[in-house]
Amino acid sequence: MEGNDNLAVALTQKALAAGARPASLISDALVPGIQEAGELWNKNVYFWPDVVMSTEAFRAAMAVIEPHLASGQIGTAGKVLIGTVAGDMHNLGKKLVIDMLRCANFNVTDLGEDVPATTFIDKVKESQPDILGLGCYMTTTMPEMRNIIAELKHSGLGSNVKVIIGGVPISQEFADEIGADAWGKDAFDAVEKARRLVT
Repeated sequence: MEGNDNLAVALTQKALAAGARPASLISDALVPGIQEAGELWNKNVYFWPDVVMSTEAFRAAMAVIEPHLASGQIGTAGKVLIGTVAGDMHNLGKKLVIDMLRCANFNVTDLGEDVPATTFIDKVKESQPDILGLGCYMTTTMPEMRNIIAELKHSGLGSNVKVIIGGVPISQEFADEIGADAWGKDAFDAVEKARRLVT
């Protein structure tokens, strides 16, 4: 909550040394903490830098816990492919979404930034995810989302994968217009929408 990476790591290590279960640390400490940061963001108490700092502390603690997790303890809610569309190099929002999805037990593959439409299509064919996440942070790259969704349908993949879109210029109206299954207005909303898409 305070965005203190060193303290988060030290307390996580202390809890593990005292015998705390790794999965319990995630579900009972890390996730509630980052969710509270999200609630404060929604109430305009926290600002973007506060959320980023909280997320960095969360990541630092997760890095300590992950080696202690048994196979199968994370990544069971569904499979997600996510990337920033071609022409767009922004990734801060995407990284936060990825962290939140992993918190929610999703198996997430990050395709990176400036990802061509053909790569999105090829990766969907290859890994058959439940959800494809498309990020866009400039109005000039918004048409790429439309192209990817159209190509998914043209390739016969549209019925096999749900598409969720997000980014600064995106709206529900745009999501409806291009045929996306959901729009995440922020990282916390994106996770809630993702949960709905796989249930």
